[in-house]
Amino acid sequence: MNVDLQKAGLWKRIAAAILDFILLSIVAVGACWALNAALGYDAHMQHAESIKAAYEQEYGIPSDANRAEMTAEEQKVYDDAVAKANEALAKDPEAIKAITTMQNLMLIIPTFGILLAILLLEFAVPLLFKNGATVGKFVFGLGLVRSDCVRVNPLQLFTRSLLGKYTIETMIPVYLAVMIFNGSLGIVGLAVIAGILLLQVILYFATRTHSLIHDLMAGTVVVDIASQRIFANDEERIAFSKRLAAEKAERQAY
Repeated sequence: MNVDLQKAGLWKRIAAAILDFILLSIVAVGACWALNAALGYDAHMQHAESIKAAYEQEYGIPSDANRAEMTAEEQKVYDDAVAKANEALAKDPEAIKAITTMQNLMLIIPTFGILLAILLLEFAVPLLFKNGATVGKFVFGLGLVRSDCVRVNPLQLFTRSLLGKYTIETMIPVYLAVMIFNGSLGIVGLAVIAGILLLQVILYFATRTHSLIHDLMAGTVVVDIASQRIFANDEERIAFSKRLAAEKAERQAY
């Protein structure tokens, strides 16, 4: 073993990332299900849908109407009815509250579900293993160190998982994808998502440590644990360097 960075190979990192993604997805779905039950999302959704259905019935709007199949006159009647129903709905405090609550929960549940999954698997588990390894990294013999081969600390893991992986690499693309799906954002959203992916590829090949966004933010490096010497702290690293220097000087004396 030596003090050089034993950077992890690309294929090992990809395999570990795939396994971690699968586990994260499972945990995130479970967390979302638990939050859904705890916050009563289904009941709020049914309440909002029942209010909407009542207004549709009051203004004669068929729930299964297909505007594309209507004649021009039928479309005008349909559009007028929808406009009147929406106007009345906007003046109904109970309807506004029900719809707003449902929309807020649709945002809150996945946001916190993904957050809980990442904090568990990308922060708590690496702390437990004490070498920065997620489950995927552990399976494939990988771990994390600082760029000077010192063991990563909790602050670095928190920065890596919360600010890097969760905020920039996960939630920004997720929110942009939702906005694109809803039609409120077009090519700009796709460009930002593509830009983040392209930046990850560029950083991997351009940086000496093959670091992605989350690693650069936290100052961490993915390494091969089997061949990597990891110092517990700065004092141990400095003492080791002094010992090596002393041994080198002693050899040169002869």
